[in-house]
Amino acid sequence: MPESNPGGDNSRGVLFGGVFSRGGVDAGDAAWLRAMLDAEAALARAVERAGLAPEGAGAAVTAAAVPENFDLAELGELSALTGNPVPALSRALSALVPRALAGAVHQGATSQDIVDTAAMLLARRALDVIGADLDIAADAAARLAAGHRSTIMIGRTLLQQAVPVTFGLVAAGWLNGLDEARGALARAGAERLAVQYGGAAGTLAALGDRGPRVLALLAEELDLPAPPLPWHTIRLRVLDLAAALAGVDSVLSKIARDVTLLAQTEVAEVREGPGGASGGGPGSPARGGSSAMPNKQNPVAAIAILGCAKQVPGLLATLAAAGEQEHQRAAGAWHAEWQPLADLLTLTGSAASWAADLLGGLIVDPARMGANLRAAGGLPLAERVTSLLAGTLGRAAAHDLVAEAGARAASAGLPLRDVLLGRRQSAGQLEAAGITPEQIDAALDPANYLGAAADFTDAALAAHAACEGT
Repeated sequence: MPESNPGGDNSRGVLFGGVFSRGGVDAGDAAWLRAMLDAEAALARAVERAGLAPEGAGAAVTAAAVPENFDLAELGELSALTGNPVPALSRALSALVPRALAGAVHQGATSQDIVDTAAMLLARRALDVIGADLDIAADAAARLAAGHRSTIMIGRTLLQQAVPVTFGLVAAGWLNGLDEARGALARAGAERLAVQYGGAAGTLAALGDRGPRVLALLAEELDLPAPPLPWHTIRLRVLDLAAALAGVDSVLSKIARDVTLLAQTEVAEVREGPGGASGGGPGSPARGGSSAMPNKQNPVAAIAILGCAKQVPGLLATLAAAGEQEHQRAAGAWHAEWQPLADLLTLTGSAASWAADLLGGLIVDPARMGANLRAAGGLPLAERVTSLLAGTLGRAAAHDLVAEAGARAASAGLPLRDVLLGRRQSAGQLEAAGITPEQIDAALDPANYLGAAADFTDAALAAHAACEGT
């Protein structure tokens, strides 16, 4: 799997491309050009099929509509004259086609038709790549969940130790999030992408009564759905796509944040596997190093995911703000969508690629998890002990007894058991309540207080298997 798209054409640049343009999503200038040319070529074929262009016009335009025939820099300069690159592109394309056939170029279309349709093509190609990386990440999470179904660790809430959980349950949570995000993204790709073709003001008046026919043929040529009517200033398709991408980034960000916290030196319950520019092969640089501290092994994949995901809310907000578009063609709001959408596709693709690498190579340390749990001195089981005592002492009295014992255990650095059984007052209360040391030991055994962790893990794995079977 490629770690970046270093060919110089990505929307995040070359210098930072290894972090923010990792993987196979291409939403840079050349990709936009290719998608716009695909739209123009498909339109030429459609108008020929509708009888509005001479025979052979579609093939001639398609043959000319290859990126190598166009100068990106020149198109960019000329776009300043018209506010978008399509007028210059269509003129250049027409010049490459025999004069008798050139009328098929851009027939009936407005610039937004080409850019919006290109955006849908760009998105479809990106979603295929993102989906493939998410599949890899989800399968890796499933293996972690199944392999660590019974690996006990401390659960943490509000960044503090809570009751025991299993790492299998943690990974199952990651898996379920990934599966839900994959489903939402797949639905967006299947239901929200559509061709755009409405002409100057959404009526296709230039085509007379053949407009709907050309629209249907264009959709067929591009294998994109034909919408009921042009969506020039109703931008829910773009926003729904963006929301699905942001959902993916949200899930990946949660996983990455968990890994950075669990990989802290003082916790050290997981760590990233070795990697490098060439996948960690012989002679490749080690991944995770520091320019100042040679001892460091930083969780680079998780950090990169977070770096990608932190940029997403602003992009989503921009696209949401751009959804208000006036009359039949927006003045500025439509233009504001292009770069944020490209960035969103690129960053989500990068995060998904990093996540496939992260989860596929994650190293879990059950011994360290056990050691951290034991070092807590039984305090994570305080809830379980309270429940044991509540039946005889009453919940309030049981809570106060365990809370006082827990505070003494924490301040003295002693196990909760020693305080409960070693202090005369608490030991007397336990004896009077008929609670034996063996019962306290059983209550302080993490394996006896995992609730439905295994069931929930199995349910996530079953749901994942069902997803894979559809």
